[in-house]
Parts: sequence; C-alpha cells; structure tokens
Amino acid sequence: MTKKKDDTDYKAIAEQLAAESAQLTEALQRERADAVNLRRRHDEQIASLRTTVKATVVKDLLPIIDNFERALGHVPSDIEGNDFVKGVQSIVKQFEKTLSNIGVERIKTVGEPFDPHYHEAVSMEPGNGEQEMVSEELQSGYRLGEDVIRHAMVRVKG
Repeated sequence: MTKKKDDTDYKAIAEQLAAESAQLTEALQRERADAVNLRRRHDEQIASLRTTVKATVVKDLLPIIDNFERALGHVPSDIEGNDFVKGVQSIVKQFEKTLSNIGVERIKTVGEPFDPHYHEAVSMEPGNGEQEMVSEELQSGYRLGEDVIRHAMVRVKG
C-alpha cells in the first residue's frame, strides 16, 4: 500500500511541477515579448528624435541659403564670371548637396499642381480654371521624408 501512496505523491508532485513550469514559461515569453516591444518603441523614439533635431537645425539654416540665393540672383552681369561669384555659387551647391545627403529635399513648385500640404499660396492669378498650378516660386520649401520643414511660398494660377 505504501508503494501506491508514494506513486500517487510523485504523480501529484510531477503534475504540480509541470503546471508551475508551464506558468513560468508563459510568464517568461510575455516578458521577452514586452522587452522586444520596449526595444522597438525605444528605437522608433530615437529615430523620431533624430529626425526632429535634423529638421530643426535645417530650418535654422534655411535663411542663410535663401540669402545666398538672393545675392546670386542680383549679381551684376559684368561680374558673373568673377571667381568670388563662382565661390559663392560653389557654397550654395555644397549646401544643397549636404541637405540632400541628410535626406532633405527641395519641394517642387513651378509647373506642379498646387498642393496645400507642400505649398503656401501668397497670391492667385486667373488661369484656365481646370487645375490650380504653381506659376512662380517666391521662397523655396523643403521637406525631410514626408515631413515639411518649410512650405514653399508660391503664386498660383487657377
């Protein structure tokens, strides 16, 4: 009779240990999933923060390139080939290449359909009325991915 009682005790203990093992395994799997989700959310937040910081720095630098471009737009014709003017043109190209390398794109304007997500219309000219089209760019706009850093200021023909 003792042998049956011992077998029953061992079976009960084995079943209890198996149940505890299953519970612990399930808890461990949940913790691992939580850790993976936490890591993923952290990586997403870091990427978002990098994009925000990059956009903020670029936004602060845009007036500088605007002024360079304005200056180049008013170069007298008698000094267009001057080395100083070529140097300023090189600076503007280098700035644009650097922006491109970090993922910043100039928003397309003239000849494009007006898109209020990217363009800010400052005036409207009468047109054929079929579709509002950008007729002139007054200030360049820039975007980083789908995020607009600065809207392009444009004239629209509609």
